[in-house]
Order: sequence, then C-alpha cells, then structure tokens
Amino acid sequence: MTAAEQISVPEPVLREDRLDYTPTARSVALCRHRAARLVLQWGHPELAGDASLLVSELATNALLHGAIEGRLFRVHLTLTATTLRIAVSDARGERLPDPREVTDDECYGRGLLIVAGLADRWGVEPRTAGKTVFAELALRQGPDMLMGPREVVRAGPSRTATPR
Repeated sequence: MTAAEQISVPEPVLREDRLDYTPTARSVALCRHRAARLVLQWGHPELAGDASLLVSELATNALLHGAIEGRLFRVHLTLTATTLRIAVSDARGERLPDPREVTDDECYGRGLLIVAGLADRWGVEPRTAGKTVFAELALRQGPDMLMGPREVVRAGPSRTATPR
C-alpha cells in the first residue's frame, strides 16, 4: 500500500449538536434528555435509549472525575451515514477513564463497563486542555445486519485499537 492509500477519508457529518453544561447533577439529566430527543429527531429511534444512557454515563464521569471549578463540560453528538458518536469533553486531561472490577456491594464504578457493553467503539482522546471520552454506536445497514466488531481506543502516542 502506498501512503495515499493508507489515509482514511472521514465520513461526511449528516447531523451534529454541541452544547456546554455546568458541572452539576442537573446537567446530566438535561444532556441525557437532549441526546434522546435529538437521536429521535435524526431518525434513529432504535438508538435513542442507548445514546441517552451513554451520554448519562460519560457526563456523570465528567462531573465526578473531570470537573474543575468554573469550567464547563461539553457534550458533542455527531451522526454520519454509519455511526452515531457521543463525545464528552472535560477539563481534567490527567484523569483518564479506567474500567475496573466492582463487587456486588459497591454502589459506584460500573459506568465504563456499561459504556463498553453498549458502544461498538469507545475511547479517550487528549485535548490541549482536558480530554474527550467518546462512544460510538454503529448504525444498522439492514434489519439483520450485525453492527460490527467492538473496540476500545486508548489515549497515548500509539492510539492502538483493541478488539473486544
């Protein structure tokens, strides 16, 4: 393969929404409801529930682990012909998400496990200030089509993908 053949061309964005929220519990509910409404309006009612839950988990993590006083977090939804991408950016780039094992009696710690279970692909991208954690849902191409392999993308220089 030549270098030109290895360059991937990004898909055109069909729909997009970006909104900043104050780091409060009320904002998590607001962005969850907004995501569900937008995904319905964009013609994908089958993804509205999963998108709502993914936004909720990622926004909660931004609130609990990425908030800095006076800084907002951003929820960015992007729809292409094949993917719905949910991205939540916060100000704490040094605090990377790390799924962990939890015991039955723990009340917290399952958010990233939920994200990994629902998303076809998820990961973290560094920003100049902060980080973006994203989850992607593949759009079904037909009624019986599988959505494709699930993978996790980690932050770092190599940014290698690990199939699940």
